[in-house]
Amino acid sequence: MDRRELLKMIAVLTGGVVIGGEVFLSGCKTGAKAADAGFTEANIALLDEVAETIIPATATPGAKAAKVGEFMKIMVTDCYTEPQQTAFVNGISQLEEACKKANSKSFMECTPQQRHDLLVALEKEAKAYNAKRDEEDKPKREALEKANKDLPWKDQKEFEGAPSHYYTMMKQLTLFGFFTSKTGMTETLRHAPVPGKFDGAFPYAKGDKAWAE
Repeated sequence: MDRRELLKMIAVLTGGVVIGGEVFLSGCKTGAKAADAGFTEANIALLDEVAETIIPATATPGAKAAKVGEFMKIMVTDCYTEPQQTAFVNGISQLEEACKKANSKSFMECTPQQRHDLLVALEKEAKAYNAKRDEEDKPKREALEKANKDLPWKDQKEFEGAPSHYYTMMKQLTLFGFFTSKTGMTETLRHAPVPGKFDGAFPYAKGDKAWAE
């Protein structure tokens, strides 16, 4: 599975285009903000626990073992626009507020079941939020597409709508970070070093892991 294919799968799973997806592939910096976009050691640790709730350790390591919290910091800092960075970092506080409202304690103090239930609720909230955002952005997107038709390719502008719900961004980065990490690719997926040979008749047994390249 290559990174472009992985991004398509994540988009399907999270119900929207992966924020910063093309930038992830090119490796370019957005230059939106210097330094670390406001991340602290405490919220990186929190993001590790959020990621671990999404991809928990089982017979194989979970997202925390892959240091997905640190990955989120790097990708948000290097690949997100400033509005997206602001939405993401503010979302860390919003997640904590939602957790305290639901459980009267912080996410770090919650049981695994409480963490799971909170993220399920945020998933539903994010789906409704993103649908409303897309509806509001639709006329602006169509107007820009119409304006771009009469312009040379180099002069066309790319549409930038309002940022996705913060939980959508966290989930997307969790999936992308984990399945492109050494841990995810070699211990969760079946790793085939490149170059390798093609075997069109390779036997498959139910429950076999997917391949990583």
